Order: sequence, then structure tokens, then C-alpha cells
Amino acid sequence: MTSIRLEVAGDAAAVAAKAAAEFLRLGNEAIAQHGAFRVALAGGDTPRAAYERIATTWQDAPGGALSWDRVHLYWGDERMVPRDDPRSNFGMARAALLSRVPIPAENIHPIRIDAASPEAAAADYEKSLRVTFPQTLAPFPCFDLVFLGIGADGHTASLFPGASTLNEGSRFAVAARHPETGERRVTLTLPVINGAASTVVLVSGGAKAAMLGRVRRGTGRRDADPLLPAERLRPTFGSLLWLADAAAASLASPGDGRPARPS
Repeated sequence: MTSIRLEVAGDAAAVAAKAAAEFLRLGNEAIAQHGAFRVALAGGDTPRAAYERIATTWQDAPGGALSWDRVHLYWGDERMVPRDDPRSNFGMARAALLSRVPIPAENIHPIRIDAASPEAAAADYEKSLRVTFPQTLAPFPCFDLVFLGIGADGHTASLFPGASTLNEGSRFAVAARHPETGERRVTLTLPVINGAASTVVLVSGGAKAAMLGRVRRGTGRRDADPLLPAERLRPTFGSLLWLADAAAASLASPGDGRPARPS
């Protein structure tokens, strides 16, 4: 059964702490249920803080220490830059998390940045997903958890407003281009993201308030204006948690039309 909810924390640090707790809870549950925990990571400052928190709390998780040999890490999107570039999502995760926990190297599945083109990197990433995910009857891989953020323009992962990639219905990963800078990227597609068992969108700062408010109120006009990427986040069968700080949630509704309040 699908569920969509909003949870509000006081500030960005509280959002990171709640995200880390959710990661550890879902990780232990997934490992207990089917022996592995498969996660797509996001880039950004709030995810970085969450990863740092995971690295310092995983041994004392309420469900017991996380078994990193059962954890498989992927990326929701990546910039086609060297991994030591400050813009690299892999590089950020490596510094904040991977280098600080005992995860086996073979359980880390980055997007290739040395491919001949972003299109080739996307095809290679899709092949990796097909090989490393269990073979099921589902048409898309089912992540146990996908971390995301949103931009003030409504983009999520590297799915940008107006891009043809929003309508991709069969591929797992595609090449993308930032509409302003032209920066080339690779991103998971909406069917993969929406097919996750759990999706957690981390939102912090007042600059995101108007967009989160729009998404929560459903003010996109389906019959006229195309839905923004963030408005297209609708779980196929899993759960979607909007995890925001008070500033980002100041214009958002928890679902009944009243302003959300910090927990």
C-alpha cells in the first residue's frame, strides 16, 4: 500500500539526524526480510550531513549494528566529473560515509564517469543494475531506499523541468543536461525512483519553501502546465517521505490544508 507523508524537523541538522535514523531502521528491516539493503544515494549538503551521521551511529542503531556486508550503495544521479571534483556525488559520499564504514568495495556501485559519453555511462549503469539486482517479475529494479533532494525549480535527481527524460518509461538510467550550465549528468528515471520501497526527500532552507508548498498542495495544473519533476514523485507501491526543516516546510501542508509544524 502506498503512502505519502511530510515530517518536519527543526533545522537542517535535525533533518540529517532523522534521515540517518531512517536509513538505519530501513537497513536492518530489509536485511532481516530479504538479506540485503539496496540504497540509491543523493548529493547535496543535507545528504552529506546525513551520511556523516550514519557513519557515527550505525553501530548503535536501535535495531542493532548495521551489517555493511549486506548493504549495496548506488547513486540516484551523478555529474560527469572526476571523483575528486567537489561536484562529484560519489566523491562526497566517499568522504562522508564510504571511507568511514566497513562496506566491501564490491558492494559499491558508482556511475561510471570515464565512459565515452553520458549516454554510454547511462547504458553501463543500467547494465550494472540488471546484473546486481535480484531477478524478479517486476519491470524495474526495486530499491529498498532512495534518497533525493529537490531544487527550487522543482528538479529532483537530475530530472529537470521540461526535459524529455521525464517521459522515459522503459530505461533505468538516462543521460541528462543541466538546463542552465549545460553540465552533463546521468540520472535514474522516474519509474525506477517511483518503484522504490521507500523514498526519502530531504528538503532544507527557505529557498525551497515555495516549491515544497506547491508539491504538497498539488497546485500543478495537470491539464495545462506539465507537472514538475518533484510533482511526479508518486510511489508505485512503496512510501514517500518528505523530510523537511521548519524553514522549508513553512508553506507546506501535511495533507489537511494546515501549515506543517516542527516535531
